[in-house]
Amino acid sequence: MRATIIHGAGDVRVETVPDPTIHKPTDALVRVLSACICGSDLWPYGTMPHSEEGARIGHEFLGIVEDVGADVSGLRSGDLVVAPFVWADNTCDFCSEGLQTSCRHGGMWARDGVDGGQGEAVRVPQAQGTLVKLPVGQDSTLLPSLLSLSDVFPTGHHCAVTAGVGPRTSVTVIGDGAVGLSAVLAAKRLGAEQIILMGRHKDRTDLGRKFGATDVVAERGDEGVERVFELTDGDGTHTVLECVGLLPALETAFSVVRAGGVVSRVGAPQYAEVPFGFPDFLRNITLTGGVAPARAYIDELLPDILEGNIEPGKVFDRTVVLDDIAAGYQAMADRTALKVLVRP
Repeated sequence: MRATIIHGAGDVRVETVPDPTIHKPTDALVRVLSACICGSDLWPYGTMPHSEEGARIGHEFLGIVEDVGADVSGLRSGDLVVAPFVWADNTCDFCSEGLQTSCRHGGMWARDGVDGGQGEAVRVPQAQGTLVKLPVGQDSTLLPSLLSLSDVFPTGHHCAVTAGVGPRTSVTVIGDGAVGLSAVLAAKRLGAEQIILMGRHKDRTDLGRKFGATDVVAERGDEGVERVFELTDGDGTHTVLECVGLLPALETAFSVVRAGGVVSRVGAPQYAEVPFGFPDFLRNITLTGGVAPARAYIDELLPDILEGNIEPGKVFDRTVVLDDIAAGYQAMADRTALKVLVRP
């Protein structure tokens, strides 16, 4: 089959790799209908040292079950399924606590001999606990939004949930990428009263307004902080959803959160230390967040997509075929695309 291989910074290729097969009775084989490029894929795309062998990549996909192992129940050939961005048995103690990202028998796509999502097919370990069956046809117009359940929308939701967003909550979302916009949509869905989106790309912040942002702050640094204070009577917001992963974004988050408030971060951190000192201690600020256990949220979020109440798939603003995935990576790196959907 054909699959995406990253050989180093700026070097993404589509190559022929072995077809996936059932290795264990808990496996399934999925033919990929839609995959996508994640913002976190851009970190190796920008920094990975050259590798002649290269590495598989991709962790978001939706497709059709082609075969299942002998121990897999509840799934059969022909089922349309979405895969969360880690695989898990969904039965261990961590999974039972809603922390499938720490599953005792789970793992990550594109590692340790497991296929990446950016290819024509994937061997899915722990298939019964990982895959979620979707009650629509493979030609449904809902597929982009259903694909968002693999990672980006549950990640935005996780950021809002861990921050404690709810009715009458004020929220600042830092970052107008796909995760930040998903966090806006999640905060709106959870009933937030005021949602301030900090971003400077108008096409993206316009989508943020459609998703539920009440205000947009394009300024950065001290000017951006001052603008948030103007919108909140000088207090800041109850919650701040940090969806970038860079240190200046976290510093802004601490600056605009209200005393007694919560900062949740889901942007993959590109820093080793958190500047969380005595002033934040005095203000009773809580820092939370982390990697999102997408599988824990899919069952909750799926009905709203099926019923048309939300359309998180609007974050996909470009579609490429698998052979053109390198152009999709470059478009996202150049910020000419928000999030790229890939069709094998």
